[in-house]
Amino acid sequence: MLEWLKHPWPWYVAGPLIGSMVPILLILGNRTFGISSSLRHVCAACVPANISFFKYEWQKEAWNLLFVAGIIVGAVLTTFLLSDPEAVHVNPALASELSSYGVTDYRNMVPAEVFNWPALFTARGFILMVVGGFLVGFGTRYAGGCTSGHAIMGISSMQWPSVIATCCFMAGGFLMANLILPFIMKL
Repeated sequence: MLEWLKHPWPWYVAGPLIGSMVPILLILGNRTFGISSSLRHVCAACVPANISFFKYEWQKEAWNLLFVAGIIVGAVLTTFLLSDPEAVHVNPALASELSSYGVTDYRNMVPAEVFNWPALFTARGFILMVVGGFLVGFGTRYAGGCTSGHAIMGISSMQWPSVIATCCFMAGGFLMANLILPFIMKL
């Protein structure tokens, strides 16, 4: 069973499983789905401050906290039970491009040459980890949700702002991967 789980699931299995979340949530009366909204629920539950943004009935969205807990438990189980000690398989064309940036270690899900403590104190590492993390958080808040919330739940429930946000996420990802990241990686 573990060997079967170690391989990627085909799109015709994974897609319907993800897609089934939408009708289930709509039938249950929930209109929100996403990871970023869970952070607000955690803050509302844990921060006793008098902040109006956190003053709402977060208990009605407690299922979302259970969903995030499941993601964390799943990540831990996957790390210890399903991790593959072999290097990550990278397309040869991508490996050639990455080697020109000094990235050659594919033993982990993220390249160790870029994402480590010493690299954090370089211009490249600071931009990728700190500035990038800030921009992801700011963009998520500014867009009113994350890619999973907008692309899965928002578009399927026919919300025009989610279509716009998802198109902007895709355009931003394309620009970052093809124009900005190569510049940063040369720093």
